Amino acid sequence: MKNICFLTIFLISRIAIGQNISIMTYNIKLDYPKEGKNSWDNRQAFMTSQIKFHAPNVMGVQEALPNQMKDLDSLLPNYKFIGVGRDDGRNQGEYSAIFYNSQILKVVKNGTFWLSETPDEVSTGWDAMCNRVCTYGEFENIKTGQRFLVFNTHFDHVGETAKRESVHLVLGKIKELNIEGLPVVLMGDFNLEPDTENIKKITEVLADSKSISNLVFGPKGTWNGFNFEKPVTRRIDYIFVSEENISVIKYAVLSDSWDAKYPSDHLPVIAELELTN
Repeated sequence: MKNICFLTIFLISRIAIGQNISIMTYNIKLDYPKEGKNSWDNRQAFMTSQIKFHAPNVMGVQEALPNQMKDLDSLLPNYKFIGVGRDDGRNQGEYSAIFYNSQILKVVKNGTFWLSETPDEVSTGWDAMCNRVCTYGEFENIKTGQRFLVFNTHFDHVGETAKRESVHLVLGKIKELNIEGLPVVLMGDFNLEPDTENIKKITEVLADSKSISNLVFGPKGTWNGFNFEKPVTRRIDYIFVSEENISVIKYAVLSDSWDAKYPSDHLPVIAELELTN
């Protein structure tokens, strides 16, 4: 009987403690310009070293062209990725892919949908300037068996209707896919600042990780435009979480630089999360 009681207490304590994971969202800036100090060739070594140092368990990237995906895939050997190119549903155009540490996590299911009136087809939605997508994955911790959902997206930078409708579409997809009530992370470049109605709509369903974090570090903004000499104040990259089963331990905007240069025109956002059942 004592052994049974001890086992019960142990299992309850394991559930209460939960699981910590680190999540990063990173607009890596597409491979343009082809030459000069901000070219991909001059940035990739810095960026991959930065990612390896911070070692997120899961990383959503935006603006990643096929050659950049190939580079990251080869230079980050502990990671695999899910996602497709937005222009053909295979390997053409920008990716909003999700990299994950395959030594810690495995993929249960995944997919990509287009931010449009026809989300299951390669398409441009509403008044958007180009195709936009959202990639999602259900992940399972190999050791603990705990599962969670991650959505990574990149909203249009121009179309106001597209931004509004993309919020409704993504939140609807989260509800549709999360039938088991798993912890949910939604991240990406939303091309929206915190005081906009569309961000407020998201925070009616999911919490802004920055606003509920126990510790916040780094600049206010996330978009730097490669302007190293200016303050970073424009915040358009986010990590949202389901507050009922995720606690945010730490949140940071990483302003790492080498020789007065940034690795991208966006700063990556990273958060340490505790998932509970």
